[in-house]
Amino acid sequence: MISFPLNYPLRLSFKFFALTPQFSLIDANGRIVGWAAQKLFRLREAVTVFSDSSRKETLFMINADRVIDFGARYHFSDASGKPLGSVQRLGLKSLWKAKYDILDTRDPSMSRESARIIMTIREDNPWIKVLDGVIGVIPLAELFTGFFLHPAYSVSRADGTVVMRIRKQAAFWESRFLVEKKAELSELDEQRVLLSLIMVVLLERSRG
Repeated sequence: MISFPLNYPLRLSFKFFALTPQFSLIDANGRIVGWAAQKLFRLREAVTVFSDSSRKETLFMINADRVIDFGARYHFSDASGKPLGSVQRLGLKSLWKAKYDILDTRDPSMSRESARIIMTIREDNPWIKVLDGVIGVIPLAELFTGFFLHPAYSVSRADGTVVMRIRKQAAFWESRFLVEKKAELSELDEQRVLLSLIMVVLLERSRG
Protein backbone atom coordinates (compact mmCIF):
# COMPACT_ATOMS: atom_id res chain seq x y z
CA MET A 1 0.00 0.00 0.00
CA ILE A 2 1.22 3.50 -0.81
CA SER A 3 2.03 5.45 2.34
CA PHE A 4 0.78 9.03 2.22
CA PRO A 5 1.99 11.71 2.28
CA LEU A 6 4.43 10.94 -0.53
CA ASN A 7 7.87 12.52 -0.67
CA TYR A 8 7.87 14.78 -3.75
CA PRO A 9 9.06 15.33 -6.40
CA LEU A 10 8.25 11.93 -7.85
CA ARG A 11 9.90 10.38 -10.88
CA LEU A 12 7.64 8.56 -13.34
CA SER A 13 9.74 6.37 -15.61
CA PHE A 14 8.30 4.55 -18.65
CA LYS A 15 10.15 1.90 -20.64
CA PHE A 16 8.42 1.52 -23.99
CA PHE A 17 11.10 -0.64 -25.63
CA ALA A 18 10.43 -3.56 -23.28
CA LEU A 19 8.22 -6.48 -24.40
CA THR A 20 5.37 -4.72 -22.62
CA PRO A 21 5.38 -1.00 -21.71
CA GLN A 22 6.46 -0.71 -18.05
CA PHE A 23 6.52 2.17 -15.61
CA SER A 24 7.92 2.87 -12.17
CA LEU A 25 6.82 5.61 -9.78
CA ILE A 26 9.74 6.57 -7.53
CA ASP A 27 9.74 9.09 -4.67
CA ALA A 28 12.42 11.68 -3.81
CA ASN A 29 14.22 9.11 -1.62
CA GLY A 30 14.55 6.63 -4.48
CA ARG A 31 11.82 4.35 -3.11
CA ILE A 32 9.49 2.63 -5.60
CA VAL A 33 5.90 3.47 -4.65
CA GLY A 34 4.22 1.97 -7.72
CA TRP A 35 5.04 -0.31 -10.67
CA ALA A 36 3.06 -1.62 -13.64
CA ALA A 37 3.33 -3.28 -17.05
CA GLN A 38 0.64 -2.49 -19.60
CA LYS A 39 -0.94 -5.56 -21.21
CA LEU A 40 -0.55 -5.78 -24.98
CA PHE A 41 -3.14 -6.62 -27.63
CA ARG A 42 -6.21 -5.58 -25.67
CA LEU A 43 -9.19 -3.80 -27.15
CA ARG A 44 -9.60 -1.93 -23.89
CA GLU A 45 -6.83 -0.26 -21.92
CA ALA A 46 -6.15 -2.16 -18.70
CA VAL A 47 -3.39 -1.27 -16.26
CA THR A 48 -2.78 -2.83 -12.84
CA VAL A 49 -0.54 -0.86 -10.49
CA PHE A 50 1.52 -2.98 -8.07
CA SER A 51 3.67 -1.99 -5.11
CA ASP A 52 6.81 -3.15 -6.98
CA SER A 53 8.00 -5.34 -9.86
CA SER A 54 7.35 -8.55 -7.90
CA ARG A 55 3.61 -8.00 -8.60
CA LYS A 56 2.73 -9.50 -5.22
CA GLU A 57 0.67 -6.56 -3.94
CA THR A 58 -1.96 -4.85 -6.09
CA LEU A 59 -2.50 -1.17 -5.33
CA PHE A 60 -4.84 0.13 -8.05
CA MET A 61 -6.53 -0.90 -11.29
CA ILE A 62 -7.32 1.24 -14.33
CA ASN A 63 -9.86 0.06 -16.91
CA ALA A 64 -11.39 1.78 -19.95
CA ASP A 65 -15.18 1.81 -20.26
CA ARG A 66 -15.15 1.10 -24.01
CA VAL A 67 -13.01 0.10 -26.97
CA ILE A 68 -10.24 2.68 -27.26
CA ASP A 69 -11.35 5.93 -28.84
CA PHE A 70 -11.11 9.63 -28.12
CA GLY A 71 -14.11 9.47 -25.78
CA ALA A 72 -12.97 6.54 -23.62
CA ARG A 73 -13.19 7.02 -19.87
CA TYR A 74 -10.57 5.33 -17.68
CA HIS A 75 -11.93 4.19 -14.31
CA PHE A 76 -9.78 3.81 -11.21
CA SER A 77 -10.35 1.35 -8.37
CA ASP A 78 -8.35 0.17 -5.38
CA ALA A 79 -7.15 -3.40 -4.79
CA SER A 80 -10.57 -4.43 -3.45
CA GLY A 81 -12.37 -3.05 -6.51
CA LYS A 82 -13.73 0.05 -4.76
CA PRO A 83 -14.29 2.87 -7.33
CA LEU A 84 -12.10 5.96 -6.86
CA GLY A 85 -12.91 8.08 -9.91
CA SER A 86 -11.90 8.33 -13.55
CA VAL A 87 -10.20 10.42 -16.22
CA GLN A 88 -11.47 11.24 -19.70
CA ARG A 89 -9.87 12.94 -22.69
CA LEU A 90 -12.03 15.63 -24.26
CA GLY A 91 -12.33 14.03 -27.68
CA LEU A 92 -11.58 15.97 -30.86
CA LYS A 93 -11.42 19.21 -28.88
CA SER A 94 -8.08 18.11 -27.42
CA LEU A 95 -6.35 17.20 -30.70
CA TRP A 96 -4.49 20.54 -30.71
CA LYS A 97 -3.95 20.99 -26.99
CA ALA A 98 -4.44 17.89 -24.87
CA LYS A 99 -7.05 18.26 -22.13
CA TYR A 100 -8.39 15.66 -19.71
CA ASP A 101 -11.05 15.87 -17.00
CA ILE A 102 -10.63 14.03 -13.69
CA LEU A 103 -14.09 12.90 -12.60
CA ASP A 104 -15.83 11.72 -9.45
CA THR A 105 -17.44 8.50 -10.66
CA ARG A 106 -17.56 6.55 -7.41
CA ASP A 107 -21.33 6.10 -7.61
CA PRO A 108 -22.02 3.24 -10.08
CA SER A 109 -25.59 4.50 -10.63
CA MET A 110 -24.33 7.87 -11.91
CA SER A 111 -24.85 8.45 -15.61
CA ARG A 112 -21.89 9.15 -17.88
CA GLU A 113 -23.08 12.72 -18.44
CA SER A 114 -23.69 13.62 -14.78
CA ALA A 115 -20.20 12.86 -13.43
CA ARG A 116 -18.71 15.79 -11.49
CA ILE A 117 -15.47 17.29 -12.78
CA ILE A 118 -12.96 17.51 -9.92
CA MET A 119 -9.87 18.75 -11.74
CA THR A 120 -8.57 19.26 -15.27
CA ILE A 121 -5.24 18.32 -16.87
CA ARG A 122 -3.99 20.64 -19.62
CA GLU A 123 -0.99 20.45 -21.92
CA ASP A 124 1.19 23.51 -21.26
CA ASN A 125 2.65 24.02 -24.74
CA PRO A 126 1.10 22.22 -27.75
CA TRP A 127 3.82 23.53 -30.08
CA ILE A 128 6.18 20.91 -28.62
CA LYS A 129 4.21 18.06 -30.21
CA VAL A 130 4.04 19.97 -33.50
CA LEU A 131 7.84 20.25 -33.55
CA ASP A 132 8.14 16.60 -32.59
CA GLY A 133 5.91 15.65 -35.53
CA VAL A 134 8.07 17.64 -37.96
CA ILE A 135 11.33 16.16 -36.66
CA GLY A 136 9.82 12.67 -36.50
CA VAL A 137 9.76 12.36 -40.31
CA ILE A 138 13.58 12.45 -40.31
CA PRO A 139 14.99 8.88 -40.16
CA LEU A 140 16.18 7.93 -36.63
CA ALA A 141 15.58 11.49 -35.38
CA GLU A 142 12.83 10.30 -33.05
CA LEU A 143 15.47 8.46 -30.99
CA PHE A 144 16.94 11.79 -29.91
CA THR A 145 13.89 14.04 -29.52
CA GLY A 146 13.60 12.93 -25.88
CA PHE A 147 16.66 15.03 -25.07
CA PHE A 148 15.18 18.39 -26.03
CA LEU A 149 11.39 18.03 -26.50
CA HIS A 150 9.89 18.09 -23.03
CA PRO A 151 6.08 18.27 -22.93
CA ALA A 152 4.50 19.34 -19.64
CA TYR A 153 0.99 19.04 -18.22
CA SER A 154 -0.60 20.98 -15.36
CA VAL A 155 -3.40 19.73 -13.12
CA SER A 156 -5.73 22.44 -11.83
CA ARG A 157 -8.91 22.83 -9.82
CA ALA A 158 -11.97 24.62 -11.17
CA ASP A 159 -10.75 27.92 -9.68
CA GLY A 160 -7.51 27.66 -11.67
CA THR A 161 -5.27 26.60 -8.77
CA VAL A 162 -2.51 24.32 -10.09
CA VAL A 163 -2.16 21.34 -7.73
CA MET A 164 0.36 19.21 -9.61
CA ARG A 165 2.59 19.43 -12.68
CA ILE A 166 4.36 16.77 -14.70
CA ARG A 167 7.22 17.50 -17.11
CA LYS A 168 9.24 15.19 -19.34
CA GLN A 169 12.94 14.92 -18.56
CA ALA A 170 15.90 14.17 -20.83
CA ALA A 171 16.26 10.42 -21.46
CA PHE A 172 17.32 8.05 -24.26
CA TRP A 173 15.81 4.56 -24.01
CA GLU A 174 12.89 5.51 -21.79
CA SER A 175 10.47 8.32 -21.08
CA ARG A 176 11.14 9.96 -17.73
CA PHE A 177 8.86 12.51 -16.09
CA LEU A 178 9.18 14.67 -12.99
CA VAL A 179 5.99 15.06 -10.95
CA GLU A 180 5.80 18.12 -8.68
CA LYS A 181 3.13 18.78 -6.10
CA LYS A 182 2.03 22.43 -6.08
CA ALA A 183 -0.83 22.45 -3.54
CA GLU A 184 -2.30 20.33 -0.75
CA LEU A 185 -4.62 17.49 -1.76
CA SER A 186 -6.73 14.95 0.07
CA GLU A 187 -5.40 11.40 -0.14
CA LEU A 188 -8.25 10.41 -2.49
CA ASP A 189 -7.63 13.35 -4.83
CA GLU A 190 -3.88 12.67 -4.80
CA GLN A 191 -4.55 9.07 -5.85
CA ARG A 192 -6.86 10.26 -8.61
CA VAL A 193 -4.33 12.75 -9.95
CA LEU A 194 -1.42 10.29 -10.00
CA LEU A 195 -3.49 7.59 -11.72
CA SER A 196 -4.73 10.17 -14.23
CA LEU A 197 -1.18 11.29 -15.02
CA ILE A 198 -0.14 7.69 -15.64
CA MET A 199 -2.92 7.35 -18.22
CA VAL A 200 -2.13 10.72 -19.79
CA VAL A 201 1.49 9.71 -20.37
CA LEU A 202 0.43 6.34 -21.82
CA LEU A 203 -2.10 7.98 -24.15
CA GLU A 204 0.10 10.90 -25.16
CA ARG A 205 3.42 9.04 -25.50
CA SER A 206 3.37 9.31 -29.31
CA ARG A 207 3.47 13.10 -28.99
CA GLY A 208 7.06 13.27 -27.72
